Amino acid sequence: MIKNILWDFDGVILDSMKVRDFGFREIFKDFSSNQVDNLIAFHRLNGGLSRYVKIQYFYETILEKPITQIEISSYANRFSKIMRDTLTDKKNLIKESVSFIDKNYKNYNFHIVSGSDQEELRFLCNELNLSDFFISIHGSPTAKNILVKELLNQEKYSLEETCLIGDSFNDYEAAKINKINFLAFNNPDLDKYNSIKPFY
Repeated sequence: MIKNILWDFDGVILDSMKVRDFGFREIFKDFSSNQVDNLIAFHRLNGGLSRYVKIQYFYETILEKPITQIEISSYANRFSKIMRDTLTDKKNLIKESVSFIDKNYKNYNFHIVSGSDQEELRFLCNELNLSDFFISIHGSPTAKNILVKELLNQEKYSLEETCLIGDSFNDYEAAKINKINFLAFNNPDLDKYNSIKPFY
């Protein structure tokens, strides 16, 4: 029986993909559209990866140029400002998930583990009146599989009673590495990886 649910955020609680697409296009608007298109494709395929990884990928793999951690942080801060300005609209919330969370937060131990920047994530949850539903809210730059590991160690949760709900392969990998259950949301390609039946 599931008692503990670790939620991904983007694409599961908040429909943010288009806004994040815009954010990457905006911070890299001085580069060619083809290069940025390649980044957007990578971004969409790797929803669970942090923006820090994606910014580094853009430079080192697409542009084939080095980038310092200071430069990565600068781009990430610009990206975060765009997100804070645009993602606080409640129309972006995924009603199905938020309704389940609202009705069941006293019946389960809810946490967020996300590839989104942790400070921004906590800001958004506060602005969207979601914070009180979750025991803790965790984000990048720490990798998701590490976030899950640290959370499991801290809370001493039973692995069999814990589930990660996500919409990307990175979410599945974080669950698999940590030997907890996985439940795909809004991504039929991942349904084959479900280790339990959908319950909401």
